[in-house]
Amino acid sequence: MENQFVTIKPTEITDNPFKLIGTDWMLITAGDIQSWNTMTASWGGLGFLWNKNTVFCFVRPSRHTYSFMENSIKYTLSFFDASYRKILNFCGSHSGRDCDKAAETGLVPIAGEEGIVYFEQARLVLVCEKLYTQDFDPARFLDPDLKAMNYPFEDYHRMYVGEIISCLKKEVQESNL
Repeated sequence: MENQFVTIKPTEITDNPFKLIGTDWMLITAGDIQSWNTMTASWGGLGFLWNKNTVFCFVRPSRHTYSFMENSIKYTLSFFDASYRKILNFCGSHSGRDCDKAAETGLVPIAGEEGIVYFEQARLVLVCEKLYTQDFDPARFLDPDLKAMNYPFEDYHRMYVGEIISCLKKEVQESNL
C-alpha cells in the first residue's frame, strides 16, 4: 500500500470540526522547509468568512511557533489519527527552541508548494494563507472566569484567520508490487 495526498475541496471535509480540533488536536506549522516550527493546538475553528473558506487558530506570543507565524504568510494545520496522540502531546509540551521535534518524534516534514511544511503522517492538511490577525484584549472578556482560568499570567493569544487555499487528504492506494 502506498500513502499519498490528494487535493479535495474544503466542502468535502467530512470530519466534525469540534472533534477534529477540540478532541483530536492539530499541529500548526509555519516557516519553510529550511526553518520551521510546529506546535500542538486544540483551539480553533473552520468556517466561512469574507466569502472565503476559512480557519482560525490561536498562538501565544511566548510560543516558538509565534515568530514563524508572524514571519510567514502561509501556514498549515495538520491532523492525525489517534495513534499519533503521544507525538501531539510531545509537540505541545516541548519547545522547538530546545529540540528538533521531527527528530524526537519521527514526524517526516514535507516541503509543499511554495515551501510550506506539513507532515507525511498527517491524514488531513489544510494549507492556509493569513488574512487577519487580532490580539486578545483583556478588557473585552465578558466572562471574567474565562480570563482568570486561561490567562493567569496575562499571556493572551493572537488569533490568526486564514483562508484555506488547499486541502490535502491522505489516500491509501494499492501498490502494483
